[in-house]
Amino acid sequence: MGNVINLNRFRKRVERQASAKRADANRTKFGRTKAERSAEETRADKAKAHLDQHQIDREEQQ
Repeated sequence: MGNVINLNRFRKRVERQASAKRADANRTKFGRTKAERSAEETRADKAKAHLDQHQIDREEQQ
């Protein structure tokens, strides 16, 4: 006689595994730490300030 399998337990295990795969994919796609986000924001601010400092201001000629 074969082993008895609880189908509810099997179904829940499969759902947990699928959920874990989706969570892992989302972490790699969207996940960044707070330090990474703040570092990116700092880099963007610094680059914008650098460009603003090198902008040539021209007076309008009338």
